[in-house]
Amino acid sequence: MKNLSQHVRIHAYGAAEKLGVELLEVPPPSAGEIQIRHTAIGVNFADIYYRTGFYSLPGLPATLGIEGAGLIQAVGPGVTGFAAGQRVAYAGPPVGSYAAIRNLPAERAIPLPEGIPSDIAAASMLRGIAAHMLFAYVRPVKPGDTILVHSAAGGLGLILTQWARTLGARVIGTAGSRAKADLALEHGIDRIVLYREEDFVAAAKDFTHGKGVDYAIDGVGGETFRRTLDAVGPYGMAASIGQASGEIGTIHPSELGPSRSIAITRPSVLHFMADPSRYREGAKATLTKLEEGLRVRIGTQLPLKEAAQAHSLMESGQTAGSILLYPE
Repeated sequence: MKNLSQHVRIHAYGAAEKLGVELLEVPPPSAGEIQIRHTAIGVNFADIYYRTGFYSLPGLPATLGIEGAGLIQAVGPGVTGFAAGQRVAYAGPPVGSYAAIRNLPAERAIPLPEGIPSDIAAASMLRGIAAHMLFAYVRPVKPGDTILVHSAAGGLGLILTQWARTLGARVIGTAGSRAKADLALEHGIDRIVLYREEDFVAAAKDFTHGKGVDYAIDGVGGETFRRTLDAVGPYGMAASIGQASGEIGTIHPSELGPSRSIAITRPSVLHFMADPSRYREGAKATLTKLEEGLRVRIGTQLPLKEAAQAHSLMESGQTAGSILLYPE
């Protein structure tokens, strides 16, 4: 009997309309693999980068997606420590989570504790690992630090805010609407800036009594990142983690002037997760934070076949919290 699965794939790079639904046969898992039946699938901006070709795929056609959770329904030869019926989650390459069923290298699977729902894991694993990377590796955060988080009501922004607060930091963030601002406030942000009505650089300087923030995290890109540099204080850091509104272009150190004394970094969570030990470390840190009370907001839930709509909503900035797809 064939093992058929709904997949969302692209045959060419391009707009969200390039995403199409296909019914494919999934073979038994190979040596070192497990087979997962997804119960929830995370949608991330990295998926858009893969769809457009900004990130290269191994080949086309390809099933998109780098985050999911579900039940193991088969275990390949040589796999130990996993069993059929076990709940697991994962994040990162190899791509292919936009599917009802997929095979995955067993080393990428993270067993889920009983108290963590699968949909919460699918909505937070990649973002949690990113938060761990940003706060433990890129710039270790200490009590009293001030942090600027752009898109504070997004899936990553809400997690970054809460995570930073547990480390003793104070957080100022930006949002595009009053509803999003209220959501960020509900998740513990110290100060929220409606960037269409208020200058976030001036607000950051006011928040820090004129000094500037210690750490700015920007996934917006474009001109926003260049302005973010003005919000960072001496010996602080600005991290560019995405470019939702466009590329940041080339920034020459001489543009910063001799008196700025700030650092710029471009960390990649996908690169971070390529190291198996760091991947498991970040996943463990995420599960610990969830068990300790980290709240994950699932803002949009759609059937898997509507992945193109999920991409369009994310690209247009119409979402708050995480987006999940559900196989039918």
